[in-house]
Amino acid sequence: MSSSENDPNSAAERNSQAAKSTRLPAGRPPRRSGDGWTYGADGKKHWGLNGAAGLMLVDPERGVLMQHRALWSVEGGTWGFPGGARDMGESAVESAIRESWEEAGVPDQDGSGIEILETHVLDLDTWSYTTVIAKTLRHFDAVINDPESIQLSWVPLDELDDYKLHPGVASALPTLLELLRPHL
Repeated sequence: MSSSENDPNSAAERNSQAAKSTRLPAGRPPRRSGDGWTYGADGKKHWGLNGAAGLMLVDPERGVLMQHRALWSVEGGTWGFPGGARDMGESAVESAIRESWEEAGVPDQDGSGIEILETHVLDLDTWSYTTVIAKTLRHFDAVINDPESIQLSWVPLDELDDYKLHPGVASALPTLLELLRPHL
């Protein structure tokens, strides 16, 4: 038995404890197969048993679709991309498209209203977050479809730094903008 197996602070032990703390009462399945807390190799608690993904959707004329996150959510009150937990067997791109449709009314849940440009993965060994960078193929009005959003807004690229960004978005933003640059 390795020392990490006996360590109550090991990732496996923390993930087991996180799963126990997010279980619903007996007989009630989770809302989705990926819903629940887990720990990354960074020792921090993260949402998404199978990882998570978000959609950085760019309209060349209006900017990036940003979500003002509900106060009760992780890093509530900050701005980020629509996204969330990946379901079992769901790719990061599928998850980002589904979540953006559920949260912001991004048209065509099958993704036909958008063009995928790039992906960027934050890999924390036991958990990952994939940002899917895409552009709109036609204009649409974003619609708040669930309680996870306070507001949705198209933000010009040069104004993103003016917003209180989710820490993960803020730290990845220089890389994301660099990946986006060739497609503008």
